[in-house]
Amino acid sequence: MTFIDAIKSYFKNYGTFKGRARRSEFWLAVVFTTIISLAISIVAPGHRDIVGGVEFDQNSPLSDLWSLATLLPNLALVWRRLHDVNKSGGWFFFIFLPIIGWILLLIQLVKDGQPEANQFGEPVKETA
Repeated sequence: MTFIDAIKSYFKNYGTFKGRARRSEFWLAVVFTTIISLAISIVAPGHRDIVGGVEFDQNSPLSDLWSLATLLPNLALVWRRLHDVNKSGGWFFFIFLPIIGWILLLIQLVKDGQPEANQFGEPVKETA
């Protein structure tokens, strides 16, 4: 899957939690959203606030809008990626377990998808 195809698929399947997403589709979408996030942080940086003597960084409204706009498609993409390795989308919630949960989720996200059909649908990767 090319970079452009992955981005098209990312937006085409904006809120689609059914089906499967191949590894290249997932990681190219991650690269795309990261690049856009970095560009936004350069163009519209946030500011620093002091509230009650405590200093903290505040995101720009543009950054907040981008995060909000990509929340649902990112979640759907992770869900479909987990389906590709024959795991329930509920595996996403391992993210709430400190350190070990992130590691367990990352292992599933980097695994190659099942070459045969599974309970979540037909394979999305072309076999040679």
